[in-house]
Amino acid sequence: MKKLIVMDHPLVKHKMGYLKDERTETKQFRELVNEISMMMAYEATKDMMLKEVDIKTPLQDTVVQQRDYKNPVIVPILRAGLGMVDGMLQVIPTAKVGHIGLYRDEETLEPVEYYCKLPVDISERELIVVDPMLATGGSAKAAIQFLKDRNVSRIKLVCILGCPEGVEAIHEAHPDVDVYLAQMDPKLNDHGYILPGLGDAGDRLFGTK
Repeated sequence: MKKLIVMDHPLVKHKMGYLKDERTETKQFRELVNEISMMMAYEATKDMMLKEVDIKTPLQDTVVQQRDYKNPVIVPILRAGLGMVDGMLQVIPTAKVGHIGLYRDEETLEPVEYYCKLPVDISERELIVVDPMLATGGSAKAAIQFLKDRNVSRIKLVCILGCPEGVEAIHEAHPDVDVYLAQMDPKLNDHGYILPGLGDAGDRLFGTK
């Protein structure tokens, strides 16, 4: 299993260059995240199952292909994951959206779920977990486990920027989860930030510090 897909499209690389630039302001940063998320939605749905359906065009009867299972669920990890939702929905407009919020307990250092709202039939659907950054992998690893505890078996993780340490953490804990990245950076620093990275994605998305 342990599948890693890193996008290799010139437009993604071009947009990532602007996304990383410290001079890129909040409005443009938000737009870039939206655009890159759209492209990632195409990549993450390449294995979507199809079925043949009989239709009639304005000229004749024909057979076309359409999706063969229930709409997926996009699950942003709060708060930065919210920045990726609109882009994903532009490609998969019928997808449902769940939300999961985590914080790290200051004493135990373990992730704690503080919010979770999901469709009632998630066990029958594929979930696409989104978060702009895959750094240490702690939040994504915990979010995926919380979802598995709710009987979800089909999960993909889609992040804009990742590093080997984060990918390794996900693959070790959840080898059945495919990881999609727009770009891979070389490493983490001592504070758990990706280098060269793009800073704090949530702060840059929402104009906070």
